[in-house]
Amino acid sequence: MRVLPSGSTALLVEVDDLDQVLGLYAALVDDPLPGVVDVVPAARTVLLVTDPAVAALPDVEAAVRRIRPRPGRAGTAETVELPVHYDGADLADVAAFWDVSPADVVARHTGTAWTVAFCGFAPGFGYCTPDGEPWDVPRRDTPRTRVPAGAVGLAGPFSGVYPQESPGGWQLIGRTDVAVFDLDRDPAALLRPGVRVRFVAA
Repeated sequence: MRVLPSGSTALLVEVDDLDQVLGLYAALVDDPLPGVVDVVPAARTVLLVTDPAVAALPDVEAAVRRIRPRPGRAGTAETVELPVHYDGADLADVAAFWDVSPADVVARHTGTAWTVAFCGFAPGFGYCTPDGEPWDVPRRDTPRTRVPAGAVGLAGPFSGVYPQESPGGWQLIGRTDVAVFDLDRDPAALLRPGVRVRFVAA
């Protein structure tokens, strides 16, 4: 674990991998540290935003170093169900990569429980990780210049939903009509760290 200052009121905790991020995030969510007002996980880091009127950065750093990451992952009571039309342009390619049928890819995707590990890339883009058997899907050799909003994709160990039209290199297996990011909604992002996700065939 490496703890670095990030400005005058935050600390960036660097760890070895996503499993350690999930364990540290779970510990911080289950047992919040005094003075920490926000915890932002990423692929190999956790950002702690503090209130300096409550706790000084050196005290927060000392407390973080005493934490033992917990097994598993932090979760909320919230589950988001996303209906998906499994007609993505890369569904057949993913099936061929695994040497299965497209229907098998759909069955595995819908049969897996997912948890949002962290957010990034674009507002509302949640990196969903499987609760069970790990996934491993290569990104496209050539990214697309335009991926439509609602596209459901796979890349590496993650699944995700594009919140808006953007470039992207994920393997597209379907699309959802649900707006996963809407500034007129509170919260704007449906897919936030700890939220459970179920993909269902529409």
